[in-house]
Amino acid sequence: MRYVGLLSGGKDSCFNLLHCAKSGHQLIAAASLGPGPGKDEIDSYLYQTVGQDAIQLVADALEIPLIRRVITGDAVQRGSEYGSRLAIDGGVQGDETEDLLQLLLEVKTKFPDVQGVSVGAILSNYQRVRVEHVCQRLSLTPLCYLWQRDQAELLTEMIDSGLEAILIKVAGIGLTSKHLGKSLLEMQPTLVKLNSMYGAHICGEGGEYESLTLDLPLFKHRIRLETVETVIHSDNEFATVAYLKVKHARLERKSTYSLATFTVPSPPILDDIDERVHQATLNTTPSLPPSFPITMTTTHRHENTTALPHIGKFGPWVVMSNVESTIPSVSVEEEVRICFVAIQGYLAEYGLDLTHIANITLLISSMELFPAVNAIYASYFGASPPARVCVAVDLPPDIRLRLECIAYNGPRLHERQPLHVQSLSYWAPANIGPYSQAIKVGEHVFVSGQIGLVPSNNSLPSPQSLAQEVALSMRHARSVSNAMRHSSAVHWDGVTLGAIFWLACAHHLVPIRRGVAASETFGSREIPTIFVTVKSLPKDALIETQVLLHSTRQTLANDDDEEEQQSLPRFSSGQLPDLQVCWEASYFDDMDAFLLIVTCMNHDDMCSLTDRLGSITTLQRLMQKTISVRCFLTPAAAPDLRQLLQGLFGLDSELPPVMAIPSRVIATWGREDWDYALCFFG
Repeated sequence: MRYVGLLSGGKDSCFNLLHCAKSGHQLIAAASLGPGPGKDEIDSYLYQTVGQDAIQLVADALEIPLIRRVITGDAVQRGSEYGSRLAIDGGVQGDETEDLLQLLLEVKTKFPDVQGVSVGAILSNYQRVRVEHVCQRLSLTPLCYLWQRDQAELLTEMIDSGLEAILIKVAGIGLTSKHLGKSLLEMQPTLVKLNSMYGAHICGEGGEYESLTLDLPLFKHRIRLETVETVIHSDNEFATVAYLKVKHARLERKSTYSLATFTVPSPPILDDIDERVHQATLNTTPSLPPSFPITMTTTHRHENTTALPHIGKFGPWVVMSNVESTIPSVSVEEEVRICFVAIQGYLAEYGLDLTHIANITLLISSMELFPAVNAIYASYFGASPPARVCVAVDLPPDIRLRLECIAYNGPRLHERQPLHVQSLSYWAPANIGPYSQAIKVGEHVFVSGQIGLVPSNNSLPSPQSLAQEVALSMRHARSVSNAMRHSSAVHWDGVTLGAIFWLACAHHLVPIRRGVAASETFGSREIPTIFVTVKSLPKDALIETQVLLHSTRQTLANDDDEEEQQSLPRFSSGQLPDLQVCWEASYFDDMDAFLLIVTCMNHDDMCSLTDRLGSITTLQRLMQKTISVRCFLTPAAAPDLRQLLQGLFGLDSELPPVMAIPSRVIATWGREDWDYALCFFG
């Protein structure tokens, strides 16, 4: 695509241009924001402003036009999100982010065919979120290939690629004015040492230093600094704040220049951990075990969802299940609107709105409806929409979509932590719909379903490869989980409470299960896990990985303050062989959080089943704390769900909301032909 490079003149924004070129994108212009006339630098949360006196030289070295604007706004909204969580809006009046909007509007006016924006963000969610917000409003694709890269590896790659940059500002512990003007190569040992001693960011992501690029394989000219002036803001033994002011510089044309000759390394699509999953899947014959049913029907005995509980409030949680339209002969777009009007009404009963939703399960009757459903769905959400899983299932003939929404209104709602990445990168796929990759509310972390896309181009592997999709799908779930752990203000290790692996074809069950087992992150048989074959998945993917995490933290109140405490989870499992029932659970002794999966074969004696399950102390205790139930039902499933749940929870008890999910095949680690499964969440 044709793109504009957001340039600060520093190493990151310039190095990202190399990766854009490697990916086949065409640079047509540069754009930059800086301080007004007479100002060398201003305080900005979003932009690097030092070195702006040399930014024209960088554009000239690239031989591309430069569009510049003055920063007029301030950091008005300083949180982890930008804009409203409701439908995408015009941003925040007076915020410096809106200066970027005006800059890119000018770019689009001068270059109407521009499609992408190069961004040099490595670790800053603050910067990435705001650039992505602006790009979404202008229908531009952010290109952010450095995002979440290991900084030590990245600095080495910059140096090895032929990028030459110097330190133009220092403001971190261990750095002084004597380091100004030194190259990255000269500074690398010092930066690595400061990282090991003090945790300083090797690439300066904590503001430890800023840089100016003097040469790059894309440059047609090299920048020569002739006269510079050192300006010292503050000077002390540990952390001097000083910068170089470029007084005079010139361009020196390179004797040789060839875009085809430059090399820039990129991280492998699969690392060592992912490769083990890939090989385990690849080396397994995709055949079904002898116990697997020879014939499969997709005709379900559809549950009467109107007879099931569909809304409930449990502490800070509000759950709405089986939200669907019963109005015949309406367009699918209108069907989506009807569902969201219902959701808004349910939430309003509890004084909530759409911004309180943390996770949505979206079932549609055909993936052909995906674009139309997404278009209307997106109109209800703005910044950091809920996490989501979307699969196609065998819904009743007159129903085209069914939703489950989990909303949260806890005491620390302001601490809601989203991960909503819309940029192309090597890290994990940009979201292909209006959802966040993950949402943390309270101490629960909902991770959206991850399919096996190649992140740098958001496409499935070509030619199609089951083994590669399995490895990529699980890699993305791991990457998102790790990003959530490290982007929080308080680092947490957390634990996986449970995993659902959605399959598009039952014949892939055996190799997929073998691949999952090879995963260090999600392959433990302690983790409650279920493999569910459905009608189809987004983009015709073969697997979609969905996980639920918990931070393992809890806040204990005392007389004067609050204390953070970490709890260790328990994992347990069991079976009733004579009834052909198995269960797996993850839970805490001192917290309500848990996930319980019960898999069953059909039974004539429902009372015996519920009595036996209810007699298991662990299950009884967990069911009392249930917020919602998902019922996975194969065509062979024949339970009366209401009778079953009343038997488990008690005739006089309020039943939690129940979501019916038509499934073609349900499997666990040890069996492939379960009739139905119940997933209890608390």
